[in-house]
Amino acid sequence: MSMQPGGPWEIPAETVRVARAAFPKGSLAIRVRDELGVLFHDEEFEDLFPARGRPAWSPGRLALVLVLQFAEGLADRQAAEAVRARIDFKYALGLELGDPGFDYSVLSEFRDRLVEEDAGRRLLDGILVSARERGLLKTAGRARTDSMHVLAAARDLSWLELVAETLRAALNALAHAAPEWLAQVAEPDWFRQYSGRAEESRFPKAQARRDEVGLRIGRDGMRLLEAVFSADAPPGLRTLPQVEFLRRLWVQCFEQVDGEVSRRGPKDWAPGAKRLVTPYDPDARGSVKRDIRWSGYKVHLTETCEPDAPNLITNVVTTVATVPDDRMAAVVHASLAERDLLPREHWVDTGYANAGAMMDARNYGVALHGPLKSVTSTQARAGAVYGQDAFTVDWVNQRVTCPNGRTNTGWREDRTQHGLPVVRAQFSTRDCRPCSVVQDCVPALKNHGRAITLRPQQAHQELQQARALQQTDEWKERYKIRAGVEGTFSQGVNRCGLRRSRYRGLGKTRLQHQLTGAAINLARISAWLVEMPRARTRTSHFAALGPAEPMLSGAE
Repeated sequence: MSMQPGGPWEIPAETVRVARAAFPKGSLAIRVRDELGVLFHDEEFEDLFPARGRPAWSPGRLALVLVLQFAEGLADRQAAEAVRARIDFKYALGLELGDPGFDYSVLSEFRDRLVEEDAGRRLLDGILVSARERGLLKTAGRARTDSMHVLAAARDLSWLELVAETLRAALNALAHAAPEWLAQVAEPDWFRQYSGRAEESRFPKAQARRDEVGLRIGRDGMRLLEAVFSADAPPGLRTLPQVEFLRRLWVQCFEQVDGEVSRRGPKDWAPGAKRLVTPYDPDARGSVKRDIRWSGYKVHLTETCEPDAPNLITNVVTTVATVPDDRMAAVVHASLAERDLLPREHWVDTGYANAGAMMDARNYGVALHGPLKSVTSTQARAGAVYGQDAFTVDWVNQRVTCPNGRTNTGWREDRTQHGLPVVRAQFSTRDCRPCSVVQDCVPALKNHGRAITLRPQQAHQELQQARALQQTDEWKERYKIRAGVEGTFSQGVNRCGLRRSRYRGLGKTRLQHQLTGAAINLARISAWLVEMPRARTRTSHFAALGPAEPMLSGAE
């Protein structure tokens, strides 16, 4: 298909007349068109289409259909039917009443083009630009960010299901690519064992028998890989995605010792960021947060939070599940700075707040606010007397003094395992061993005395100031504004299905989340135009019986 730019999309007079009669109070699609005008133009997506070919349906209109689809919670068939049958959709798209629309498969093709060029953010930015031009977006004040776990589209698998399904997926791909070759290579038992989907209920219950099944699958996979990588195998088989996934998973799960296949022990498992969890979504990763375990991704949403304007989502970041929140503040600020959307104050939870993030935010002119993690050393848990804060630091002379007057004998600059700069101050065992409180300060004293790890001077001092500020009632009251972002995730889950990915792969999941942010923005702009009051945090019937207490508002 080729793209032939069209427009402007003037709304036909008959469409206007019928829409006004059918929707005297308007609808989301009608209000958005009236207030924001044409959100997307064909020229913005010109790079997604070849210069030659049969004409494509207007990509600007398709972009709006995708956003309205998520705002209404529609499947592709339903969205295509809405374009064909709903008057308010025709009004928003500037179509004649008799326009037949397009086949539903066009939406999937257009999404693929957006994913290929990583162009999903254009849809969110198009709405933000129009909202800013009309005074509906205010970014110079406060913003808040939080994350939510997102389940992969593929089902969770046990270990036996994972290896069996991976081998079955590779066999199916090879059967399609080289059926005659595979018929000669495949063992007779393979057709019985791997023709149907692997189900946990079909595997034995006893652990010894389960181990035998796992080793049998491992041996079969090894034999298949040896055949694929042999010199007489048809060219191109080893590059099939399913075969490459099989190879990677077998490296993670099995090893060969003296020609015998065995399962790797826990010490040899791949780290979480690389550990594969399903052959049907190679990008998905497994992660744990407190008591929540999931396989999939994470989404980070940033929104404005001013009382005199709608709360609009200004940034969406999608990562695999294993990326920790404490690395994401800098990513969010860089994205906001690129589009001139940086806030003056940025409110986050404990996961994002740390000394490095606060220092980085200051470079962007942003004050990052969030509860700092408590010190978790043995000394801090035992009490404040011998915690790190009890030591006096003389930065000029590079001297650290303990509560009993002893000073460090070593001072060196270093970096953490994540590459962050730190200062390590070391005390001598000659000073620590005879101390009367050594068991409280250094419970496991051996070859080295007490060691103190500090941030660089400026970061250390700002960290101390931030900890002191967060103890004040004023800061705690101001921090309540952050709670409102929980309502945004609730809206995303209930309205757009944010909890589970619709698609497979990080690229498509990222596009889904950009569309979710754009759809929520349209819904909030529509609600703002009709002066719909913001919902407040619900109180259960039982909680209402209790004594009156100040409640955190999720709608501030």
